[in-house]
Amino acid sequence: MVQRLERAGLRSEILPTAGHPAVYGEWLQAGADRPTVLVYGHYDVQPPEPLELWHNPPFEPAIQDGRITARGVSDDKAPLLLTVQVFGAYLQTLGRLPVNLKVLFEGEEEVGSAHLPALVREQAARLQADMAISADGGMWSADFPSLTVSGRGLTALEFSVHGPASDLHSGRHGGALHNPLHALAAIIASLHDAQGRVAVEGFYDGIAPLSEEYRAGLRTLPFSDEEYLKFTGAAATYGEAGYSTLERQWNRPTVEVNGMWGGYTGEGSKTVLPAQAHAKLTCRLVPGQEPRRIRRLLEDHLRRATPPGVRLEFAPGEHAARAYQLPEGHPARRATLQVLQDVYGQVPLEVGMGGSIPILETFQEVLGVDTVLFSFAVGDENIHAPNEFFRVNRLYEGQHAWVRLLWALGEGLPPQQGEAHG
Repeated sequence: MVQRLERAGLRSEILPTAGHPAVYGEWLQAGADRPTVLVYGHYDVQPPEPLELWHNPPFEPAIQDGRITARGVSDDKAPLLLTVQVFGAYLQTLGRLPVNLKVLFEGEEEVGSAHLPALVREQAARLQADMAISADGGMWSADFPSLTVSGRGLTALEFSVHGPASDLHSGRHGGALHNPLHALAAIIASLHDAQGRVAVEGFYDGIAPLSEEYRAGLRTLPFSDEEYLKFTGAAATYGEAGYSTLERQWNRPTVEVNGMWGGYTGEGSKTVLPAQAHAKLTCRLVPGQEPRRIRRLLEDHLRRATPPGVRLEFAPGEHAARAYQLPEGHPARRATLQVLQDVYGQVPLEVGMGGSIPILETFQEVLGVDTVLFSFAVGDENIHAPNEFFRVNRLYEGQHAWVRLLWALGEGLPPQQGEAHG
């Protein structure tokens, strides 16, 4: 990545962290009267397993039917690469960029950006900018240009339920001791009520109700539960009663079980009463929810739900981020919407995102900047799943849009029809 940035014309270097390093690059010759833009992305990817479900080796990109298939191609390698291509195109043709540019590409986004906040604090003076633009994120649909203006926050938790000191014969000991897997199932079941509402005490405290104006706006978006179910392959929607699917995805918090395991899971039968059972949980959060407070509430609930005869243990770790909202008056908001309209020939949608990007909070707190999410990935591209793909045409659309956005930020947008010419 350092070599690729240098070939584009940026001065670049590796910034070590306690984990995977970050890559920094800069071009600062636009002048003091031009804004400084910090571009963020990540080069790490999710694990490729299960390998047997891939149509081609996950780290050997294959192009077919207008799609590039490979692990990480949508999240975030293609969206990141096209920004570098744009930087290089400017410098190789015009010999300059329209803005002062800094880039920060990290290697731990997929594990919660564990070491990036410390790096940003350490390098805060160097990373100072007027705004940040993220190549990570994505558009809502391949058919409608969109700008993501909000994202949910996150907190994560892993825990274990311990029973006997070792696995035991289920014939000899079954019925006499509490099975940790049974206890785990009961604990997990206690997290929601029968209507799909989170049953953790205090979980919804501090959340502002959705305005009727906002809810009415969501109903005008080109979305239907029928098409959503067809896309996901699920039989029915499910979740907190009283809210639409988009409201539950973008504006309501969740508790999700990401994994449960324990006992014997190999081929055939092994009659054991397992010693341990384990689970991983994540919560998607909305404005008004503090990640660490929600984790504490969740831990308290799990302790109360743990039955006698087993012991609960929490794994160390802090994977957390607050919910994010792009301010209405952000200097790049109008420019981004205009660029998308110019590229796609239709008015872009302003949408929310159910996922989380932890570094946005760090940029706010440490650098004092908000971040525009300007990615050309799409949510249906099997992100984090086998056969992840990226549409080839969106490489070119993304390059075109980034060229226009950097120009608009540095040189200014042309006046809209009806505006006075100065």
